[in-house]
Amino acid sequence: MKLLKAVGLIAAISLGSALAQDRTQTLIYGGDWSDLITMDPQVSYEFSGGLVTDNLYETLVKYEGADLSTLKPGLAESWKVDRGRDTWDITFRLRRGSKFSSGNEVTAKDVVYTFERALAIKGPGSFLFTEIAQLKPGATRAVDNYTVVVSIPKTASPGSFLSILTFNIGGIVDSETVQKNAKGNDFGKEWLTNNSAGSGPFRLVRWDRGSQVLLEANPNARIKPKLQRVILREIKEPAVLRTALESGEIDIAEGLTPEALRALSNNPRFRTFKADSLRLNYLGMNVKEGSPFANKLVRDAVRYSINQDELVNGLVQGNGTKIQTLIPKGLLGYDPRTPYTFDPARAKRLLAQAGYPNGLEFELLVSTGICGGGIPCADIAAKIQSDLAKGGLKANVKAIANAEVLRTYRAQNHQMVLVGWSPDFPDPDGNATPWADFNARSLAWRNVWNDPTAIRLANQAALETEPAKRVALYRLLTDYVLKNGPYAVLYQPAVPLGLSVKVEGYVRNAQGQVRFENISKLP
Repeated sequence: MKLLKAVGLIAAISLGSALAQDRTQTLIYGGDWSDLITMDPQVSYEFSGGLVTDNLYETLVKYEGADLSTLKPGLAESWKVDRGRDTWDITFRLRRGSKFSSGNEVTAKDVVYTFERALAIKGPGSFLFTEIAQLKPGATRAVDNYTVVVSIPKTASPGSFLSILTFNIGGIVDSETVQKNAKGNDFGKEWLTNNSAGSGPFRLVRWDRGSQVLLEANPNARIKPKLQRVILREIKEPAVLRTALESGEIDIAEGLTPEALRALSNNPRFRTFKADSLRLNYLGMNVKEGSPFANKLVRDAVRYSINQDELVNGLVQGNGTKIQTLIPKGLLGYDPRTPYTFDPARAKRLLAQAGYPNGLEFELLVSTGICGGGIPCADIAAKIQSDLAKGGLKANVKAIANAEVLRTYRAQNHQMVLVGWSPDFPDPDGNATPWADFNARSLAWRNVWNDPTAIRLANQAALETEPAKRVALYRLLTDYVLKNGPYAVLYQPAVPLGLSVKVEGYVRNAQGQVRFENISKLP
């Protein structure tokens, strides 16, 4: 115990020393980062994980600023797609002289190792490679030190693959460093959970779970950040978040309540705005055999029990958009229809038809953190609990740490869960496949929903190249999932933010990516 205390004291002194340095070189970013599970880019899959790994690892291609439609060069200075006999062959030409934080040069062998590693360790986002891109082991080849060719089947979309590469899973790791720290056949998974080995503008210095993450400028990076360090301070309490910003403890507050946003907007020391988001907040219902939610009538009873207008216009206070379908506003295929209206009497009739004339009791799993729109998840859960009760559904709310909610959800051990989802790449397939295709081992899998019609429609839409036909397919899919799926979509939240007027260059795109290297601070 004494040793642990000594280590903690040393760590605190170290961080305190960092903070004591020129504050114009340190950005402190406050928010609810409680979904942070790992720093491994091939395993990281949740919102906060993406925010961090985007700044630790470069990808071959990337999006810049708020533009999610135009791919820009990353580690690859150019790329081309060739039509082979049975495959799409995508050739990447790497920049010369890019270096990892270790000083090792980024070469084609690192790209091959990264993609093979992603396939081997089968992380939560591996379906992006295996199901959507249909990438196989051995399909990534180093032609020379600076040329890589990736071959994917003609049944996959090269455009989607390129877009997927902008996500965490495409972060190129230093193969020499990772292999040096690997244990057995884990491909360095344990080590990369708490360390970094990228060529991004920052490197990971420390991660105090549940408290903060310290990033420092990568001395060998080709992209030189304007700041020397970034601290992500985990603050789950909205009132504390606002106080921390007002006191100058933090420079940026993400996830402010509507009340805090209004108050700060009248203070000349701060700027406030609502960032666009592709996130959807929803209820997931486990439909495994024996579950009451396996009965579609029960799922419909849930959907008819939610007073969505009251939720969005009341509790969320305009920090979100009413939506019931699976493709968010802003993406091709967005379907604005909202056919489920609040009708508790109808919900009770549906429950009776399903064999539950006296109602149904179950557990609703929620995070102790902040949900989309700056609203505490507990408040959203209380509202949903109240609505469901009017329809004869008794939800026993269980609030636990967000990371634990996600572990339970990923293990299919929930009954009903309140969570959020954002597409991994800016394409409707970034939602369609996870929500509809059980084989992707994402949301449909987590809720044990294996529906051949949904799978077929998602696959057809993903591969359709004619925009009008693709829209038509997504309309069929969104309608089908809305009425048959294991979800009740609640709203599409905006991200309420407040930041010191001294902070310059901050841009957050709808996928939640923030390039820290572009941010600076005035004295």
